[in-house]
Amino acid sequence: MRTPASPWLVLVVAAVLPGMGHVLNDQAKRGLVMVFYMLLFGALTLMLADADTSFVGKLAGGFFVYSLSVVDAYRTAVLRRQVRTSPTLGCAGG
Repeated sequence: MRTPASPWLVLVVAAVLPGMGHVLNDQAKRGLVMVFYMLLFGALTLMLADADTSFVGKLAGGFFVYSLSVVDAYRTAVLRRQVRTSPTLGCAGG
């Protein structure tokens, strides 16, 4: 098992490249699902928004899932780092 990535690195990568924070956390499928829902909800809000809605408003669904994805990737990285470094949490025997 490889050493978990730094939570700050995961946060920066997840913010710049959607879904890649999950890949750094060894959760590639989860990252792919997040990107799928970003595109899906972004497209839905784009189609349903009024013509005079701002750019951010037209893609609000995608931005919402994006923000959840960034927070989730960071939170997972923090938890993985805690489990890896904690002497009581890291071993199965207790």
